[in-house]
Order: sequence, then C-alpha cells, then structure tokens
Amino acid sequence: MGKLDGKVAIVTGAAQGIGASYAKALAEEGAKVAVVDVLDGAETAERISSEVAGSEVTAFECDISDEAATLKLVEDVTAKLGGLHILINNAAVFGTLQPQPFDEIDIDLWDKVQSVNVRGMLLMCRAAVKVFRPQKYGKIVNIGSDTILKGIPFMSHYVTSKGGVYALTRVLARELGADNISVNTLAPGLTMSEAVLAWGPEGDHDKNLVIQSRSLQREQLPADLTGACVFLSSPESDFMTGQYVAVNGGDCFS
Repeated sequence: MGKLDGKVAIVTGAAQGIGASYAKALAEEGAKVAVVDVLDGAETAERISSEVAGSEVTAFECDISDEAATLKLVEDVTAKLGGLHILINNAAVFGTLQPQPFDEIDIDLWDKVQSVNVRGMLLMCRAAVKVFRPQKYGKIVNIGSDTILKGIPFMSHYVTSKGGVYALTRVLARELGADNISVNTLAPGLTMSEAVLAWGPEGDHDKNLVIQSRSLQREQLPADLTGACVFLSSPESDFMTGQYVAVNGGDCFS
C-alpha cells in the first residue's frame, strides 16, 4: 500500500521541473494527481502515467492568479478525480527573473511576481478549502524558499514573495486548524531544476557559492525534495502544521 492511497492531489506548476517531480512522487505513493500549470501539462501527465504503474494522472491548465480559474479548477479536479485531499502550491515565477537592485526592478514585474507567487497561492488555498472544510481534512504544502533567511541580494521581488509564502502558511495554519487542515511550508535550497540548469556556465559561480555554504556539499536535485513533499502530504505528518521545513543540505546561512 502507498502512503497516499485513496487521496487526490493538485500540484501547481507541475508541467515541468520540480513540480513534475512532486507529481510523480505523489503518484508513486498511490495518489490520483492533477498536474496543473499555465502551460500544457499533458505530456508530463502521460509520462508519469506510463512510468508509474496503475497511476491516474491528469493535466489541467490554469492561471492561478485568476480567482475564477482557481475555483473552476478545483471543481473540475473533484469531478474528474473524485475528490481533493492535498494541495501542493508549487507554481511560482523564478526561472525567468534576472538579478537587479531593488530600486531598479520594474514595478510591473514586481507586481507579476507577487501576483503569482503570493496571490496565486492564496487563491488556490481559498478554492481548495471549499472542499477541505466540509470533509474536515486537507493537506496544504506551500513551496517556499530558503532565500528568505539568507536575504539574497538583487532578488528582492522573489525573496519578498517567498517571505509572504511563509507568513501566509503561519496564518492559515492557525485559521484552519479547527477544520483538521494542515498547512506547512517546504523550503528548498537552490535546486538543479530545468530553469536553474538553463543558467549555463555563467551561473556556475553562484551555484558553487551555494554548495560551499552547505553541510552536505553537493548539488541539490529535485529528488532530494520529494520525500519531504510526500511526508507533508501524508498522514505521517497529521500533527504538524504552520512549520517551515528547509531541505537544503544544511545551508549554514539559513
């Protein structure tokens, strides 16, 4: 038996990268998984279905910064997959961001980052809770970042948004505890996702600095995060809520 047998999960930002790894890990533990992205995730859903025997993985397109779209998504997922128990809030603007001084970042770009990374997460939580509250059960895993404790310079738009993620987690944990809904933040370190690998050789200096700051001095891979994601989604973590779980190789700056 899998740890998530009988459960249905939404993973946002799952058409590629770390989100796709989360989706596959949940499917391997028996969950029916909705691969949600603003991009077409059909190929990812089909690949996971073919790699995980007996799994049910379905792609759904959604702009999580649009309230009506998130409400419809949850309705569609529950109708198609037969319920909802787990929400992995992974979608975020990150890979396309360029380091800039805080006073030179275009305000429209700043607003876009907050709109997806914080507003989108809030809207997904609001939509999912409409299902979680009546059934008195739900698991929300908000994907944060260890950058909020490191104060990475020239990334104030991203770091600020991830600070908001943890703050939101703390508030929702208090508000939703009476409904037996757990809300936790999973905070990765710099992970060799497709977006980070696309930095190429010009990003090697920054990557090496991060590795040197870790107790476990190697690159972090998506597979390093999936165990914690499954744990926070499963009954094994039923008495955990409002927590910040850093998975970053023991980075000494966080």
